[in-house]
Amino acid sequence: MHHHRRISIIGCSVLSVSLIGATACRRDAAPATTAREATPASAAEPAAGQRQQHQADVARLQERVSEIERKYNDANREVRSGARTPTAGLREELKEDVGNVKEAVSNLSTTTPENWWDRNEQAMMRTADDIDADVRRIAGTNTPAAARPAGTTGVAENTAPFTSRRDAFVASLEARVDAMKKRLDDVKASGARKTELTDTRARLDKLDEDIDKLKKASADDWWDVSKARVSEYVERVEDSVGRLDNDKPAR
Repeated sequence: MHHHRRISIIGCSVLSVSLIGATACRRDAAPATTAREATPASAAEPAAGQRQQHQADVARLQERVSEIERKYNDANREVRSGARTPTAGLREELKEDVGNVKEAVSNLSTTTPENWWDRNEQAMMRTADDIDADVRRIAGTNTPAAARPAGTTGVAENTAPFTSRRDAFVASLEARVDAMKKRLDDVKASGARKTELTDTRARLDKLDEDIDKLKKASADDWWDVSKARVSEYVERVEDSVGRLDNDKPAR
């Protein structure tokens, strides 16, 4: 009987130790599980913060565009009423720019690492097309258009490494800008035409600067490059709205 009691006591002791050990194991295992579960959340934090920053960038640009619209409408009313004299050609150009800058900011809100290059490339080519049209008008109607780069958009090109696509586009756009600058070198102008010539050269220099920046860009710079391009467009339209009238009463 005593023998059986000792076995029972030993058995209970072993069982108690086993239960305590199992409980301790479960307690020890719990933090490990928590740590494993926290890893994806920790990795997601930078991405979430980045998205919030991008949304804040877009919101600030949208506020500036709203202010541009307000100032444009006020200045346009002054011009229509005859209280101010519009700067030649600027009113028509601004009407298009105010609409385009809204679209540019809206597109920025949907820009992703997958679509940013195509959008940036198309925007820079549109800018080059606009400048080229001004160059042809200033230099003479018989001046041929500069060779337009084919770009790198499309399924086949999208499979190429980013640096290859970037370098090909930069080289072709540089050649186009150089050709436009050479066409303006021989142009002599005075008065309003000289002002337009100066403005066109300044726009060419700015495009040249943007190309130089793009040379050094990596695929990871997608947001900075996209935001800078749209922000500079907003600034240009802001400046143009400020020049919509020359603050002189109409005669």
